Order: sequence, then structure tokens, then C-alpha cells
Amino acid sequence: MIKGLYSSASGMLPSVKRQEVLANNISNASTPGYKKDRLFTTELTRAEKKQLPTQSDWVNPMANDIFVDFEQANFDRTGNPLDMAIDGEGFFTLQLEDGQQVLTRSGSFTVDESGYLSFPGGALVMGEGGPIQVGDGKISVGQTGEIESDGLAVGRIVPVTVDDLQKLEKIGSSLYAVPEGVQLTSSRNFALQQGFVESANVDIVREMIDMIISFREFEANAKSIQAQDQSLDNLFRRVGGNG
Repeated sequence: MIKGLYSSASGMLPSVKRQEVLANNISNASTPGYKKDRLFTTELTRAEKKQLPTQSDWVNPMANDIFVDFEQANFDRTGNPLDMAIDGEGFFTLQLEDGQQVLTRSGSFTVDESGYLSFPGGALVMGEGGPIQVGDGKISVGQTGEIESDGLAVGRIVPVTVDDLQKLEKIGSSLYAVPEGVQLTSSRNFALQQGFVESANVDIVREMIDMIISFREFEANAKSIQAQDQSLDNLFRRVGGNG
């Protein structure tokens, strides 16, 4: 019965964490290029490895790692020539003001005061030869990444990727840092789509249903603890009375 208390209590913890993950997904449902988070639990991990729970599992939280679902989402047509979406694998490379390079799937770009293609917040969009200066001309983007301004070639965007996407670190709603030692490679299977942005891969209805399911799981475990606690109380009272 004590194990049952531990099991029920441990089962409540992933539900709390899952609610946090789902709430964050919903709050970013309108963020271009956002990729939803998902939660793995110890039970699922063990099931994949065909392992049985050990004694320590009864006292340890069953919530395991959070992972990012990088599934490509739908493209929204904007008609803005500065908006771009990557159809296929890879990320845009941005350079922050401190020189750090980060990745994103959000191609909602602007032109800064110096005429450079930039990301909201000031980060520069990086091409093969560095930042791309487009000036105030008419922008044209080819599917293979070539960028022209008033008919003149000004740069080329080549999306990049990594061997294991789960090694990327989220640092913002749609930005990812590349940890030291992780090698970037040029993407091969891609096509840039001008005038489109990739939406978040979040289905609000699905997320809300999952929140309800998670809450019900939490509620069921809480009631299980109450029932077991009452049973223990009755047992102690009978034993104490017979004594």
C-alpha cells in the first residue's frame, strides 16, 4: 500500500509538468516557426526498452525529458516579399548583436536601417558570405536561396541543420542555440518559398484536449492517494483498538 502511495504521488508530477508544457505550446500557437514541446515519462521510456520498474521508481518522479517536435507545419501566405519559409529540412541562421549565431524556422524578416536583411529584434540573417545587404530595392528570392535586389544578386541563403535536432537548445519562442561541439551542415532537401511564413506546429484543440486528459490523470491519482490514506487510517485504528 505504501508503494501505491508513492506510485500515485509520482504519477501526479508528470501531469503538473505536462500542463506547463501544454500551456507554453498554446501561448506560442501564433508564433511563426514555433515547434511544440512534448514530454516523455519514465513509464514510456521503459516500455520502449522493455524494462520493468525498479524499486527506486516508486520514490522518484516519473517525468523524464522534454523534447521538441520538429514536424513541419503549414505555410501561411502573407504576400510580403521579405517573408520566407523553408519547405523541407533546415533552419535559417541568424547573428545576434553579441555575435552569437542561432537558428530559427521563422522567416518573418525585415530590412534594418543599414539595408541588411534582419530578424525582428535586430539579429542579422546570414547568407553564404555573411549578412545580406538588400538595400531598399525590390526583393526576389529563388527556391534554392538566391536573393536579388532590383535584379542584382546580393546573396544566397542556404538552410543548415544538425545530425541530432534534439541537441539544439531553445533560447526563445522560435530561436535555437547550437551547443559547442555540434556541427552544422548545409541542408540538401529544401526549397525556399517567398511570401510565406511557417506557422507554429501547434493544434490548439489537441493541446486543450491533452490538458484535460492530464488534469484527469492528476485528479485520479489524487483521489487514489486519498483512498489509500483512508485505508491506512482505518487499518491503524483497528490495530490500535485491538491492542
